[in-house]
Amino acid sequence: MKQGFDNDKYLRIQSEHIKQRITSFGGKLYLEFGGKLFDDFHASRILPGFEPDSKLKMLMQMRDDAEIIIVISALDIQKNKVRSDLGITYDVDVLRLRDEFITRGLYVNSVVVTHYNGQSSADAYRRRLENMGIKVYYHHTIEGYPNNVALIDSEDGFGKNDYVQTTKPLVVVTAPGPGSGKMAVCLSQLYQDNQRGVKAGYAKFETFPVWNLSLTHPVNLAYEAATADLEDVNMIDPFHLEAYGKMAVNYNRDIEIFPVMNALFMDIYGESPYKSPTDMGVNMVGNCICDDESCREASLQEIVRRYYTALCNFAEGKAAESEVNKISLLMKRAGITTAHRLTTVAAKERMEKSGVASAAIELGDGTLITAETSPLLGPSAALLLNALKHLAGIAHNVKLIPQQMIAPIQKTKVNYLHGHNPRLHSDEVLVAISMMSLIDENCKLALEQLPNLEGAQVHCTVMLSEVDRKTFSKLGIGVTCDPVRKITSVSRQNAR
Repeated sequence: MKQGFDNDKYLRIQSEHIKQRITSFGGKLYLEFGGKLFDDFHASRILPGFEPDSKLKMLMQMRDDAEIIIVISALDIQKNKVRSDLGITYDVDVLRLRDEFITRGLYVNSVVVTHYNGQSSADAYRRRLENMGIKVYYHHTIEGYPNNVALIDSEDGFGKNDYVQTTKPLVVVTAPGPGSGKMAVCLSQLYQDNQRGVKAGYAKFETFPVWNLSLTHPVNLAYEAATADLEDVNMIDPFHLEAYGKMAVNYNRDIEIFPVMNALFMDIYGESPYKSPTDMGVNMVGNCICDDESCREASLQEIVRRYYTALCNFAEGKAAESEVNKISLLMKRAGITTAHRLTTVAAKERMEKSGVASAAIELGDGTLITAETSPLLGPSAALLLNALKHLAGIAHNVKLIPQQMIAPIQKTKVNYLHGHNPRLHSDEVLVAISMMSLIDENCKLALEQLPNLEGAQVHCTVMLSEVDRKTFSKLGIGVTCDPVRKITSVSRQNAR
């Protein structure tokens, strides 16, 4: 897809904007980091040219003046909350984040456990981290938060929390996921700094929604699709409109809590530095879009992708029907259907002709290639072979893997590993090609094409196995599939 985002410009102006905000507060700023500091694949999908670790690179430009506080909720520790994209619990991800930051030369100050109310699991986690030499602080549950401003802004509210001693001009507050309590940590620190005569400010760095794009811009609609499970809603910021007479896009949670934030600022500072929730943000993403049409198209593709993900999660009991319905409405607002993703049409047409599970891939140049299930290969494995042969200029009828080589693999899967599906998965096909590449020139040529699959898009008419999903992900291929476990082979006449 054509580049639509100027990443170099973003790294430059985003760091400059944050530095200006630090200066405006007298040299110290608590910056709440929403979303992912790195591995931000949502942003890279809808803003072609945005690098997944752009925010981290931007922060590294300021590392001499920055330190990081990682926040985790005691409630998430207690229920072993899992990051769905990585499959690891939040408490484990805190350590992963810390290691990543330190590896990049960033200073991690400590870990703050929020919503603490004497949970034994939180106490055990604190001991574990302290045994590793990591400083840990508790921030307590405050009754009536965030509306009981009088209690929050008192010695029995923020005053009860452990104080995190910080030394850098920029204090980045981040977390494994939403709902961790990042904002409360920032505000608690402001309160306690003020009690100690330290002047500091607060700002929020949230990539989406993009405040200076329209409410119905596909980039902002794609954000709503990505957070459909959180029930976030993009809205025109009424405070910004009233203060400046200008439209700005924010989302419901920040708009709802702004009056409370304003009251807390008034209590802490005697005045509020902001007139709207949009004012609190420092996001410059909207200023770095260099091809709007490219970003629009990428965002529309992302909405469809999110729709299929929600359908599959609902089929597996991992999502509510309301999530599916919300994304369906977003598609109507955007004026698209699932057919906007061309691979869905191609895969279903192949299935209608063959009567068996099928798959399609769209390569970088727009070429569409299809494949179907066979006694030897699943649709994903067959599709991968067809795509590699096309890219390598190998005739379609050439068999890269001899049948006599596949049979022993199937025997091992079924007889010795007690599997129920004898067909080869995509990773097994790649291993077989790798072995054959030592003696077969075609396999060698096909294997060399793997990097050219990055950015390709795939759709399958059945739900993919975890193995196939991971293989496509590692190759940089975007995948969707229908929420169907298995398609029973039917006659072509019936299929038609």
